[in-house]
Amino acid sequence: MSVIVTDTGFGTDDWTQGFASFTDAANDVAALDVPSDTDPATLIARLSGVRMIRVDFPSFADGRGFTIARQLRLAGYTGRLRARGQVISDQYAMARRCGFDEVEISDDQARRQPEAEWTFRADWQSHDYQSRMRQNA
Repeated sequence: MSVIVTDTGFGTDDWTQGFASFTDAANDVAALDVPSDTDPATLIARLSGVRMIRVDFPSFADGRGFTIARQLRLAGYTGRLRARGQVISDQYAMARRCGFDEVEISDDQARRQPEAEWTFRADWQSHDYQSRMRQNA
């Protein structure tokens, strides 16, 4: 099982339509599983009809997924965007700033990093460097 993290805390997965692998998917899928080494430009060309994109994070030190999310949002993608894998609670605010709507973590990770660690960072819009600098100017 897995846990879905949003700004309101831990929840269960409500997506029931499955995911197609980006490399094997046809053009008429509702959701895509995207590896972290995907070129955002090739992904943007295949967004028609896609309502959910789940971007894999193979390691918490691999930030390519953040770039993919940001490029998708800049290109106008408005569907659901989910980070999956080795995203840690300290990265939640960054994930939200880049455009992710939610993060999917394992039950084991949810035990190691309880809900309070994630919700502490849920006010991600107020706690960014630029906002703090503007307040002090």
